Amino acid sequence: MRTPLQRIRFGAISLASVLVISVIGFRLIGNHSWLESVWLVVVTISTVGFSEKSGEEPVFQAFMIFVILMGVSSAAYTCGGFIQLLLEGEVARAMGQRKMTKDINRLDKHVVICGFSRLGNDLANQLLHRKIPFVIIDINEEKVRRANELNFLAVKGDATLESVLQEVEIGKARALATALRSDADNVFITLTARNLRPDIQIIAKSEQESSCRKLRQAGADKIVMPHRAGAQQMERMISRPTTADLFELFAEASHLEMELDEIEVLNHSKLVGTSIVEARIKERFNVLVVGVKDADGRFHFNPRPDDLIGNGDTLLVIGEVQNINQMKTEFKI
Repeated sequence: MRTPLQRIRFGAISLASVLVISVIGFRLIGNHSWLESVWLVVVTISTVGFSEKSGEEPVFQAFMIFVILMGVSSAAYTCGGFIQLLLEGEVARAMGQRKMTKDINRLDKHVVICGFSRLGNDLANQLLHRKIPFVIIDINEEKVRRANELNFLAVKGDATLESVLQEVEIGKARALATALRSDADNVFITLTARNLRPDIQIIAKSEQESSCRKLRQAGADKIVMPHRAGAQQMERMISRPTTADLFELFAEASHLEMELDEIEVLNHSKLVGTSIVEARIKERFNVLVVGVKDADGRFHFNPRPDDLIGNGDTLLVIGEVQNINQMKTEFKI
């Protein structure tokens, strides 16, 4: 059973073939000029006609009958497919799908979110606030439709398949987050993504303690256990309420001016080779450097003023968003 698009494609090819054959036939059999042949084809297939009686030879009349039958049938078949396409709304869907494909192909350094559950939805909103591009994969058509209604890039597919991950440009992605309900699916997605991209950052959700080891073996860099994170937050609110307020302050940065941010210092930055005191970050931008992660992955909290900033270091800073952005611009970060 052909889809409307397939009907239109097949009908258009058939109609074009009939037109070409008919023009050549009128030219050779009827000895008409090329322009007259085209005119005859048009008035014949359009059923306009040219006279009730024909003085042409029987061979020409038989060919005319062939042109009428094939031409009208091809045109009717093509029009039927187009009408069906309109009735089913596939024009809008096809155009929307084409636009989405183009938008996905333009993605770079984006995040692939596997699963549009509550966790995936919250993650998408957080990334949207941080202006980090992302694309969602979910096998449930209803969830994909809901994500599209929120103007999120989302595709319907099985994220455990390499072809689906390649469709969302995993080769250019900065990270992949798998938030499916099944730990087995999260393990399989992690394994597939790691085989496709050995260098991509993978964050995986786990419901069971026993799944953490499997996820790490499959290649997950970070593992999130929602129930454990929730318990830690509740404990913090009970035992260290002020600290909990501070964490919540930065977690709800969407409506606040303060931010806890990390800045990676690359070779082209003016900060490379300078000390924290020489950079005068606090004096110039009112931004506090609370920690440094060096290129080897070691953390140094509350760094000394004379500590040098090297290529590949990551600065952990606290300050107002506009000041942090100004600092990034000034130091070419």
